[in-house]
Amino acid sequence: MPAERDLDALLKNVKPELQPGNFVFCTIATDAPLPATLNPLLMFREQEGTTLVIPREEAEAAGLNDAFPCRLITLTVHSALNAVGFLAAITARLAAAAISVNAVSAFHHDHLFVPVDRADEAMALLQNMSGTN
Repeated sequence: MPAERDLDALLKNVKPELQPGNFVFCTIATDAPLPATLNPLLMFREQEGTTLVIPREEAEAAGLNDAFPCRLITLTVHSALNAVGFLAAITARLAAAAISVNAVSAFHHDHLFVPVDRADEAMALLQNMSGTN
């Protein structure tokens, strides 16, 4: 099935899923090797350092400083990488409710990292957008 580009179809079929576990953002030096004990969900290299998104318990066990304890919401609609306005509509809805979000687009889906204590509220807002509540 091809990836969806139509904004109305994307919003209608967003079907958010709250993934298990709590995650945190951490950083290690850009040239540092990845500790063997870590299995990052996300790794992104920037000039200032390598960002890791890992389960909170992995960060604690590795003694890493962490930020933004969050839950992961996957938008299960297969969104095209060149779809226009989808994340803008999603993040605007969350912003209107004062819910911070860190969005990541992967090949098949978009993923939202939201504060642990606001995850249920974020899910309800997203379900209301698509009429899946």
